[in-house]
Amino acid sequence: YNMEMSLEEAYSGKTAQIRVPTSITCDVCTGTGAKPGTSPKTCGTCQGTGRVRAAQGFFSIERTCPTCGGRGQTIADPCTKCHGQGRVVEERTLSVNIPAGIEDGTRIRLSGEGEAGLRGGPAGDLYIFLSVKPHEFYQRDGADLYCAVPISMTTAALGGKFDVTTLDGTKSRVTVPEGTQAGKQFRLKGKGMPVLRSSQTGDLYIQIQIETPQKLTKRQRELLQEFEQISSKENNPESTGFFSRMKDFFDTLSE
Repeated sequence: YNMEMSLEEAYSGKTAQIRVPTSITCDVCTGTGAKPGTSPKTCGTCQGTGRVRAAQGFFSIERTCPTCGGRGQTIADPCTKCHGQGRVVEERTLSVNIPAGIEDGTRIRLSGEGEAGLRGGPAGDLYIFLSVKPHEFYQRDGADLYCAVPISMTTAALGGKFDVTTLDGTKSRVTVPEGTQAGKQFRLKGKGMPVLRSSQTGDLYIQIQIETPQKLTKRQRELLQEFEQISSKENNPESTGFFSRMKDFFDTLSE
């Protein structure tokens, strides 16, 4: 059974009700496959062993009995409800406990909740395959979560604060120091996913993306141009250093 769930549900865990079409023991013949009042008979071909032997030259080959299909019994008067199978298909409602911290691709086994065995045989198991839907804001890596947050150029330059909502519904404040560069990560300890069947919790990493201003007014453009004119190498050490290193590198190659 394939079940899809949200990242929030994987974070907190849940109890889900699922409806599963499955084979169950026929209530008319109680799984024997024979019409009530009758019973299966020992196969006359294999004498109840389910196997027959055939001689071929110096060899003796054993194979499944063609009369009873290896069951060792035959049904002369099959049940009218299950037609001799001993089981019928019905839809059942099952309660499935999804633990907190479940990961995408996890398989849960429900012992004895699979299809009923043929003609009274033991029931099999039911396997639940879980998939976690992609989240709009968070990406998951094990127990850790990652979130890319865009901030304005002025906030990155002057510093500031903003709040992010974590999966538990609470808000956590992130302080951006003056001069923060694009790609800078801030770790919120213990704000990630719970570790499956453990008391440990992962971390939430906030990755800064700096947004370049768009659709500038005339005044805004004038202010930025004025800022550019009075800027020094100390204001942009990375870009200044990069182009200086690039020039030196290619000058060295041409010598």
